[in-house]
Amino acid sequence: MAYLTVSLCLLVGIVVFSEVARRTASYLFPNLNWIPYVLEFISTFQLCACTHELKLLAEVGRLEPQIGLTLTYLISVIHVLSFHGAICNPTGSLEHLHRGTLTRRRALAQISCQLIAAVVARLVMPRLWSLALSDMHELHTLMDFKCTNSPINVPLLQAAAVELSCAFVMHSAVSNLDKVEEKYRVHAIAAVITTLVYAGGHLTGAVFNPALAFSIQFPCPGNTFAEYGFVYWMGPILGMTGSLLLFDKVIPAISGKSTIQKHPNSNGLKKKKMN
Repeated sequence: MAYLTVSLCLLVGIVVFSEVARRTASYLFPNLNWIPYVLEFISTFQLCACTHELKLLAEVGRLEPQIGLTLTYLISVIHVLSFHGAICNPTGSLEHLHRGTLTRRRALAQISCQLIAAVVARLVMPRLWSLALSDMHELHTLMDFKCTNSPINVPLLQAAAVELSCAFVMHSAVSNLDKVEEKYRVHAIAAVITTLVYAGGHLTGAVFNPALAFSIQFPCPGNTFAEYGFVYWMGPILGMTGSLLLFDKVIPAISGKSTIQKHPNSNGLKKKKMN
C-alpha cells in the first residue's frame, strides 16, 4: 500500500498549497472586489485536483471501497473547512442567483472561475503524475493519463436520473443545514456526500457538480461531449431546480411558511475569516 501513502501525501500537498494561495491572496489584496473570484478559482482547483487523485486510487490503484469512502468523507470535511465560503459548483452559483444573493454578472464570473479551475486541474495533475512518485502514478503515465472506459455504466436517461437525484439530495441537505446544530454541519455535509458516492458511484461516479465532472469525467472515452453534458450538466441543474421548487414553492404553499433561510455562503456555515 505504498502508493496509498504517496497519494495521501499528494492530497495533503494540494490542500496545503491551495490554503497558502488563499491566505496569500487575501493578505496581499484584502479589499479588492475580484478576490472572491480568486478564492473561488483556488478552491475549485483544490476540489478537482484532489478528486482526480481519489479517482485514480479507485480505478488504477483498485482501492478497497471502504477505504475509498473513508477518504471521501475525510477530504469532504477538509474541503468544507478550507473553502471559506467558496461554492465550487455551478449549480450552487445558480441557486444563489435564484435566491438573489448573487447578481447575474457575479454568478457568470463565478461559474467561469469554476470551469477554468476545472480545466487547470485537468492539465496540472498529469504533470504531477508524470513525476512517478508511486508505481500507480508510473502505471498511469504509461497509460498516457487516459481513462480506459466511460464512467457511465447505465443507460443515459438512468445516468442523468442518478446525477439529478444526487444533486437534489445535496442541494436539499445544504439548504436545510440551519436545522442542524452548527458544530455538526461540516460532518453532515461530508456524510451526505459520502452516502451519495456510495449509492451512485458505481453508476456514474456520483459527481453532481458540473465543473468537477468537466474536469474528471469529460476526458474519458465511451460517450460524446453532448452525452456527458446531458448527464453531468443537465442532471444536476434539474436536480437543483427540483430542490428549489420543493422547498421554495411547494412546501411553503402547503404549510404557509418558508422552509429556507438565505445563507451567506454555499454550505450554511459561518464564513470564516482568514487571518
